[in-house]
Amino acid sequence: MAISKNTVVQFHYTLREGDELIETSAGSDPLAYLHGHGNIIPGLEKSMEGRDTGDQFDVTVACADAYGERKDDAAQQVPIKHLQGAKRWKPGMVAMIKTDQGMRQVTIIKAGLKHATVDTNHPLAGKELTFSVDIIDTREASEDEVAHGHAHGVGGHHH
Repeated sequence: MAISKNTVVQFHYTLREGDELIETSAGSDPLAYLHGHGNIIPGLEKSMEGRDTGDQFDVTVACADAYGERKDDAAQQVPIKHLQGAKRWKPGMVAMIKTDQGMRQVTIIKAGLKHATVDTNHPLAGKELTFSVDIIDTREASEDEVAHGHAHGVGGHHH
């Protein structure tokens, strides 16, 4: 089944910036997403369009089609108690923080006793990213998946 809007896609990926390995799904369940609903970065989703089960390919995604350009004015001071992911914070560490738009990754710039200065840019903002993709399975989405706007089951969302 060729990938188009409302197709559930399961795939493995390896993500690199230049020669640096950033992450891979190898050795774990494939990632699942609902195509056409903005569940993955735009440049990767666009490269999936029309592909099918068994396809393997590499795609380089410009920062504008990934996590965006870096913003120089993205530093913000937040209470330490709002940071999730560790008990003690050091510069360079990545934390999760709840925002009006949901959970978001931030990078610690400076950590004090009660407050931290964080960089609200996504850690991969401003970077050109290369994905090696292996499409494991494609199928038509269920009515529930389309209504919820995401894939359910292995590699997807669980309710």
